[in-house]
Parts: sequence; structure tokens; C-alpha cells
Amino acid sequence: MKSYIVGVGMTKFEKPESRDWQYWDMAKEAGAAALADAGVDYALVQQVPVGYCFQASTAGQRAAYELGLSGVPVYNVNNNCATGSTALMMARQFVQGGLSDCVLALGFEKMKRGALGGGADGAAEGSFKTSPVARHYGIMAAGHGFEMSPPTAQIFGNAAREHMERYGTTPAQLAAVAAKNHRHSADNPNAQFQDVYAVEEILAAKEIHAPLTKLQCSPTSDGAAAALVVSERFLVAHGLHGKAVEIVAQAMTTDTEESFASGSCIDVVGKPMTAAAARQVYEGSGLGIEDVDVVELHDCFSINELLTYEALGMCEDGAAGKLVESGATTYGGRWVVNPSGGLISKGHPLGATGLAQAAELVWQLRGEAGPRQVPGARVGLAHNIGLGGAAVVTMLRR
Repeated sequence: MKSYIVGVGMTKFEKPESRDWQYWDMAKEAGAAALADAGVDYALVQQVPVGYCFQASTAGQRAAYELGLSGVPVYNVNNNCATGSTALMMARQFVQGGLSDCVLALGFEKMKRGALGGGADGAAEGSFKTSPVARHYGIMAAGHGFEMSPPTAQIFGNAAREHMERYGTTPAQLAAVAAKNHRHSADNPNAQFQDVYAVEEILAAKEIHAPLTKLQCSPTSDGAAAALVVSERFLVAHGLHGKAVEIVAQAMTTDTEESFASGSCIDVVGKPMTAAAARQVYEGSGLGIEDVDVVELHDCFSINELLTYEALGMCEDGAAGKLVESGATTYGGRWVVNPSGGLISKGHPLGATGLAQAAELVWQLRGEAGPRQVPGARVGLAHNIGLGGAAVVTMLRR
């Protein structure tokens, strides 16, 4: 059975503690917006997967109850930074498998200021032995040692060092990713940051873990996003063709031996997972990266955008730096990547990120993205990844 997104919504992503609201307030705002976008009452929703990382068990119920007390199943989803797309995947599976006709995927995060630790629980160096990502950081430590910089920036920064050593990627090419995404966010009222920076300013910003500077790192954020997924039967019955964007294919992969065998941080942070998920989606959809117009991908750090270009088949291994430098991934280029501003500038509330990517692509494919609209966009691809690990790739078509 086919599945369609017919309604999306999100809050503005904001610096933690900048607004006096609770996670259920932001979830209500995003969920109500998605329902209003579709013109569907919450009473018609049959299941609700809810994603978050930093709240207690059954926080999903506390959030969903703000939309209605209808007694439907609510599932609490935690998959690190891939949590939002995992909730979306559950919604699609419920619909595609014929279990439900109308499912609301909801994601939110209320975070603390400061850098993330080594895992979704904010594990410090001393607790890595019991952290879910202990194996990942063990690979990094074996190859690069362990420094005092924030752990997530450190593991991705070391992946950047490897890419530079292996392929000649330059600091300016890494900074070009951030410059592009900050520039895109200037047209996104939902973005946490809307400032534009030159490559030189990004390179001159405070260093977090060489070669990554602060303006190349996604911030901690508060926010929520939601998507309403329905069956073709529901679509027809409620006359929602004008709102519908089809989920053509979707895949989730987790780590395999390939992630750890090389001892490379490039592999540990998820490039093999992404490549495998992309292959499954291309095979399942009959579409390739050459058919895609707009991409929302997981640029938690500038290096991850470059790694994802290669994993998605947008260029050969080692050519990602030249690809971004060429202008191929912005307006006027072959693809527009992260028109929302991406995680680097739009923000990264973990549980909401994957659903915010879906919302941006739905708006783009409907032609509703305003000044950041990608001309003629018909096919979109979302990529969301979490250490520990999970990679979710989704192909959407108008």
C-alpha cells in the first residue's frame, strides 16, 4: 500500500531556555499545525509514534494528550539524532502495512545549553564504558586519542581530519558547507539562526575541535515537528490529493562490521550506513540521486554533509569538497541541499530533526517554501543519522 504525507508542522527552533515553554507546549504547536495543514481532526488519528531523547518514559503520551485524549496507541521512540525520522518510518510502516489509515508522527526536544556529550544521555568521558556509543568512541580513541573537546565534535572532527589527509579536502571547503547553509537559513523564519557568514568568518570563528569551528557545528535547540501520514484510501475519502506528497521509499540501516573494521572515524560516524540505506531507497523507488531536486541531509557538522554527498552517490569518494565549492549543492546548481539551513543553522532538537526535514521537503515539493523555494522541485530526499547507530533515508515525490 502507498503512504502519503498530507500535513506537516513545526515550531521555530530556538536556543534552549530562550522561551518559557514545556515540551508538551511545543509538541502541541507542531502537532496542531500538521493537523490543520491537512484539515484533519485528531479524532481520526489511529496511532501516534512520538520521538524524543531527553525526557522521561511516556513523555510521548504527555505530549500527545495535548492534542486529544482519544485512547489511541502512543509509542515512545528514541534513536539518538535519527529519532524524528524513526517516528516517521513507524508511521509509514503502520500505513503501508495496512494496520492504520491515519498516523501522526510527532517529535520534540527540550535541551540544555552547551555541547552534547558522547551519547543521547550526555555521557561524559568517564562513563563511556557504559555508553551506548562506547564502541564508536573506542575506535576513535584508538586512532586519534581522546582530547578535552566535546565528544561529538571530536569524533566528527577526526573524521574531517581523515578526509583531509586522504583526499586533500581543505578547511575552506568544510567552511563552504556552513556558509551555504547559514545563507539558506536567512530565508527560513523557523530557523534558530538567520545570520549570513562568509567562508573567512566561519574559518575565524572559535575552534571547537580542529578543523571544525563553532559555525560548522549544529547547536543544541528546543523545538518540535510533526507529519500526518495517511493511506491512499484515506486520501481519496477525505479529498486530500492537493496536499499529498508520497513517501516513495524509505530505509533504515544500522551499523555493520564495515562501520568498525577499518578503524576510521569516517566509517564510525555512519558513512557506510548512509550508503546502504540510500541503495535500498534507490532500488525500492526506481529513482536515483540524478532524479532528486532537493535534499535535506544531516549536517550535524560540516564534514558530515561532505561525507553524505559521497554516500548518496552525488560524487565520487573524496570529491565532496570540490562539489560544494563548485556551487552544485545550492540554488542554481544540480541540487539544492539543506534549503532550510540544515542542522547547522536551522537547529538540531534531536527528536524533531528528522520530521523537520520532512516538513521542509513537503513544503518544497508543494511549492510552498516562499523565498527559499527550489524552482520546479518534484522529488526530494531526506537523510537523518544518529550515532549508535541508525541512518534513515526517505524518498518523497509530489
